[in-house]
Amino acid sequence: MKKHSKKYTEALTKIDSEKTYSVDEAIKLCKEVKFGNFDETVDLAFRLGVDPRHADQMIRGAIALPAGTGKTVRVCVITQGDNVKKAEDAGADFVGGDDLVAKIAGGWLDFDRVIASPDMMGKLGRIGRVLGPRGLMPNPKLGTVTPNVANAVVEQKAGKVEYRTEKNGIIHVPVGKSSFSEADLKKNVDAMLNAVMKAKPVSAKGTYVKSLTISSTMGPGIKIDTLEAAQVASK
Repeated sequence: MKKHSKKYTEALTKIDSEKTYSVDEAIKLCKEVKFGNFDETVDLAFRLGVDPRHADQMIRGAIALPAGTGKTVRVCVITQGDNVKKAEDAGADFVGGDDLVAKIAGGWLDFDRVIASPDMMGKLGRIGRVLGPRGLMPNPKLGTVTPNVANAVVEQKAGKVEYRTEKNGIIHVPVGKSSFSEADLKKNVDAMLNAVMKAKPVSAKGTYVKSLTISSTMGPGIKIDTLEAAQVASK
């Protein structure tokens, strides 16, 4: 049985494990029980009534959080021609074509996001095995394969996060930092709730959001009332 630290145990005493909190209450409590000596990431965890083994129930998308992520995102753009300067001007950290493909194929991974223009997709096959398992492979559905690389760079730098269902219908997604104000965390949480609610598959039967929790990196999970969360998302 895992033994928790004294600080974690103290944090647990402030949370009623039998209660589901409102979104506002859960955010406030999440900040109060934060005890790490660094700026912890705040995450939402959804348990959805979907079966990701079926393609029509795999929920995947990306959203620009209104208050950002609080994280510095290193963006790598694989493109050519006029898009090279456009990506550089937009603030991309690394821009190139065949040279970057070769560098990544050799094991270089000093970046957090990869954006590619459509004319380079044929060359990304050789690095699919490197990027794919790490969730870094550019994807049109996520806006990371696009002719407008400059706009994609701006979105990623501003705080665009990707989310997808894992096994058992679980989605883990960051919604900010513990240093964020309650108001900024609320903006990001509401935006994520909206995105996930709108992504409900037509084929999903029964209860869609089975459980929802919020937590900081070191802190315990705090259960959010799923009915109240659905109401927030519908506004």
